[in-house]
Amino acid sequence: MAEAEQPERLQPQRQVTMEDLRQLMGGSTPHFALQLRNRIRKLIAPLPPGDPVRAAGEEEIARLERIAFAGEIRGEGYQDGQRPLPSLADE
Repeated sequence: MAEAEQPERLQPQRQVTMEDLRQLMGGSTPHFALQLRNRIRKLIAPLPPGDPVRAAGEEEIARLERIAFAGEIRGEGYQDGQRPLPSLADE
């Protein structure tokens, strides 16, 4: 996962859409959270403060920062007989 963005997304005349944001959010895992955070931050930077895409991007940035350092649980969570994986925050 690179921090480089698709050139067409960054053209000044192009309107940033919620779909652009969703495409970036779809690949979010703790391993790539900070790279995605940076890409989203760059993507929404030109949007005005009240823009709904900017607001959604800011929420996603906060979530990505949380999972980057604390990890996340997806799916069923802990099940009897399985050892949980250690969190990065515990190291």
